[in-house]
Amino acid sequence: MDQTPLEPAQTQALTPMMAQYFEIKSVNPGYLLFYRMGDFYELFFEDAEIASAALGIVLTKRGKHLGEDIGMCGVPIHAANDYLNKLIKLGHRVAICEQVEDPKEAKKRGSKSVVKRDVVRLITAGTLTEDDHLDARKSNFLAALAMVRHGETDFALAWADVSTGETFTVDLSADQLQDELARVDPAELLMADATRQALVERHLFAPAWAGITHAAPAESFDSETATASLRAAFPIGIFDPTALSRAARAALGAVVAYVGESQKGVGIALRAPVADGSSRHLAIDAATRSSLELHQTQRGLQRGSLRQVIDLTVTAPGSRLLSARLAAPLADAVAINERLDAVGLLAEDTMLSGRIRSDLKSVPDLARALTRLALDRGGPRDLASIGKAVGAAVALAGHFTRLSDAPTVLARLARTLAEAPVQMASELALALDDELPLFSRDGGFVRRGYDATLDDERALASATREVVAALQARLIDETDVRSLKIRHNGVLGYFVEVPAAHGTKLLEEPHRQVFIHRQTLANAMRFTTTELAELEGRIAKAHDAALQIELTIFARLREAVLGRTDALRQLADALAELDVTAALGHLAATRSYARPEIDTSLAFAIEGGRHPVVEDMVQAEGHSFVANDADLSGAEDIGGGRLWLVTGPNMGGKSTFLRQNALIAILAQMGSYVPATSAHIGVVDRLFSRVGASDDIAHGRSTFMVEMVETAAILNRATRRSLVVLDEIGRGTATFDGLSIAWAAVEALHETTGCRALFATHFHELTSLAKTLSRVSNVTMKVREWEGEVVFLHEVGPGAADRSYGIQVARLAGLPEPVLARARQVLTVLELRSAGTASSSQKASVLDDLPLFAHQPAPKPVVHDPVLAALDAVRPDEMTPKQAIEALYELKKIRDDARRS
Repeated sequence: MDQTPLEPAQTQALTPMMAQYFEIKSVNPGYLLFYRMGDFYELFFEDAEIASAALGIVLTKRGKHLGEDIGMCGVPIHAANDYLNKLIKLGHRVAICEQVEDPKEAKKRGSKSVVKRDVVRLITAGTLTEDDHLDARKSNFLAALAMVRHGETDFALAWADVSTGETFTVDLSADQLQDELARVDPAELLMADATRQALVERHLFAPAWAGITHAAPAESFDSETATASLRAAFPIGIFDPTALSRAARAALGAVVAYVGESQKGVGIALRAPVADGSSRHLAIDAATRSSLELHQTQRGLQRGSLRQVIDLTVTAPGSRLLSARLAAPLADAVAINERLDAVGLLAEDTMLSGRIRSDLKSVPDLARALTRLALDRGGPRDLASIGKAVGAAVALAGHFTRLSDAPTVLARLARTLAEAPVQMASELALALDDELPLFSRDGGFVRRGYDATLDDERALASATREVVAALQARLIDETDVRSLKIRHNGVLGYFVEVPAAHGTKLLEEPHRQVFIHRQTLANAMRFTTTELAELEGRIAKAHDAALQIELTIFARLREAVLGRTDALRQLADALAELDVTAALGHLAATRSYARPEIDTSLAFAIEGGRHPVVEDMVQAEGHSFVANDADLSGAEDIGGGRLWLVTGPNMGGKSTFLRQNALIAILAQMGSYVPATSAHIGVVDRLFSRVGASDDIAHGRSTFMVEMVETAAILNRATRRSLVVLDEIGRGTATFDGLSIAWAAVEALHETTGCRALFATHFHELTSLAKTLSRVSNVTMKVREWEGEVVFLHEVGPGAADRSYGIQVARLAGLPEPVLARARQVLTVLELRSAGTASSSQKASVLDDLPLFAHQPAPKPVVHDPVLAALDAVRPDEMTPKQAIEALYELKKIRDDARRS
C-alpha cells in the first residue's frame, strides 16, 4: 500500500491538492487514506484499487501522474461507517484525513490555496470504540507480544480493550504463547519484525496469527523508553511500571504507543494494567479450547458452543465478562466458592434474581460510553447512557437492603452500587432531553427549562416563521403587491420575491428607498430590505448562540462525568459482575444444575453428569439426555487420580462423555453450577482434552502428527492436579504402532503424571492394564443388539467392550450392502486368525484365499412382510376391544391381498 516517494521534479508537477495528498500519505504508510473532499472521503492510486475491489464500488479516474491515470474512488461521509466496517473486517487499516480549517480561510490565502488537512485518527481492528464497529457482547483486544533476551529468552503479552479501557499483562514461557493468545483472542497483534522472525524459526508462530499480526517499530518495544511513557500514561500511585518484568514493560509500552498514535493526541483512556498471572487460572491449551468448543464450534460458529448455551446475561458488558470467565476459570478454591455462594443465593431466591435481571435489562454499556467521552468521541447519547446506568445502579442496590447476611461477592457489589454518583445522574437527567442527536454539534439535546438564556435564544430562532410572516404581511400592505413572498435559500439567505410584472414597481419611488434589488429571473425579481437583513442576522445569531450554549453545557457535563471516571469504571464492573452472577443463578434454577463441591483435594466425582450443549440440543428435539457418573477421585497417598479406560462402539457416546466431564470442570471453576446431580471436584490446575482428528497443513503436519504433538504436550505438561481427556490415541498409524503408543501413554499417565484421566480407545488390548495398574479401571458404553440391529444406550457402565460394532455403524451411515457384506466376511476371517482357531498355514494364507470383491454375489433383496409391518404399528395397550377386532380384520385383509398379488 505504500506509495513510491516522489522525486522533487515529480512533486513540482503535481497539483497542490495531490502534493498535499502524497505528503500525508507518506507519513501514514500501511493505511488506506480516507482523504476528505467536501461530502466524500476519496481514495487514490493503489488505495483506490484496493478499496474498489474490497467494497464493490466503481473505480474512476482523476487526472494523470507520471503519464498514468490516477485511480480514484470515494464513499459518502454519511455512509462511511458501513464501508469502514467492511474494510476493517477484511484486515485493512484506515487513516481518516479531515479538513482541519474552514475553506473560507483557505481562499483568503489565494484562489489556488488548498484547504489544510490532516489525519485525525487511525482506525484498526484493535483500536475500535464505536458501537457501529464493535460486537456489543464481545471484547475487542489489541495485544502486543514482546521478546527480551538476557540469558534465557523471556516473553510477555500485554493486551487492552480500547473501547472499555481494560488492560492486562502476563509473563510467558515459549510453550505458553499459543495457549495464552488463544485465550485472549485478540483482534490485532503487534510484534517487532525480529520477534516474528524468531518465532517463525522456532516454529512458534501459529498460522492463525498471520491475519491479525502487524509489525510495530522495534523502538516501541524498548523497556526503558516504555517505563517513562507508562508513567505518563497511567495515574501516579496506582501503577508502578517497575513492578513489571522487562518483557511486560516492553509489551505494554508497545500497546500504549500504538493506541496513542491511533488516537492522534486525543488520549488513550486505558485503565491501570492488571498483572494477569497464569497461575491464578485453570490452564487450558489452544487444542483443548478448540476441542471443547468453548466460545465457538470448530466450524467457527457461535451456535453450538458452550458459551452460546450458558450465556443468559441480559447486558452486553455482562456477556463480555461471562466470556472472559469462561476463557480463564479460576484455580483458587476460596475464590471459586465465593462466586458459588453468590450464584447459589440468586439460584434459590428466584424472585430476587428476577427483579435484578429485569432492572439490568435496561442498563446501557457504561464502560464503552465513558471511553468514547474520554476520547472526545462521545455525544449526548453517551452522557444519557451514563446517567441511566447510574440510576439503575441505585435501584439495584435497593434490592439488597433486605439481605441481612449477603455472600461476600454480593455484599461487595451492593456497596459499589450504593456508592453510585446519584447527584451527577440527576444533573444529567435534568439537562438532557428525551430525544437526543448522535453528535453534540447537531444541537437540540438540552432539555427546555434547564437554561433560561438558551430558552430565550431558542425562542427567537423558533419564532422565525411568525416574525417573517408578520413582516411579509406588512410589506404586502405597504406595496399593495398581493403576490409578494419572503423566501429563503442557501445562497441568498432571506429575500423578497415578486412576479416580474411587479418588480419595476419596487424599483420606483417611494419603494426604491426600502427595497434593494438582488436578482432578476425570467418570471420573478428578488429584493432585500435593511429590516430583512437585520432580521436574518438576528435569526442566524440566535441559532449560533443557542448551539454555543448547548456545546458549553455539553462540555461542562462531560467534564463532570470524566471527573468521576474511577468510580464509574468500578460501577461498570459491578453491574457486569452482577449480571453474570444473576445469569448463572438463573441458569442453575431453570436447568437443574447443581452446586459443585470445590476443594483442594484430588477428587473428581460426578453423579448424573450431562453435556450442557448436547443436552440443550436433544431437549429442543423433544428427547432426554442420558446422564452418566464419573469417579476419577484420587489421593496423594495412593499416587494420584484414577484413570478410566473407556471402550465401546463409535456412536455410543464416548466423545460426549469425555467432553462433558471436561466442561463440568470448566463450569465449576469459573464459578457456575454444573449440569449434574452432584459434583465434587478438587481444583484442577491444567485441563487437557485431545478429542477428534485434525491436521495442520500449513505446518506440514498430518493428522497423526498433530495427534502426537498434542499428546506430547499433555505428557510433558500435565501434573498430578491436572485433568486429562484423551480419545483414540494411536489410531492414525499402523495397528501395532498405535497400540504400543497408546499402551505407553496410559502407563505414563498412571505412573509418572498421576493425573485424573479419561482415556477412550478401540484398542481392547489396553483393558488388560487394569490388572496391573492399581488406579486404572475399565468402563464401557452399553449397547443392545436386537434382530441384527445395534441400539446405543449411551450409558457408561463397568467392564470392557469386546466389539467395536464398526460395521453396524457403517451400515447406519449408508455404506452399500455389497461393501458391508464383504466387510463382514473379512472381519470373520480376521477374528478367526486373531483367536488362533486356524492352523499356522491357514493363518498365513487365509486372507489370500478370500474371493475377490468383484466376484461377490449381489445380496438378496430384503423382502418386507406387509403383515409384520402392520403388526409393528399396533399398540395393544392403547386399543379398545372394538379397535382390536378391527385391527385383526385389517391384518387378515392385508394378508389376503398379498396372497392374491
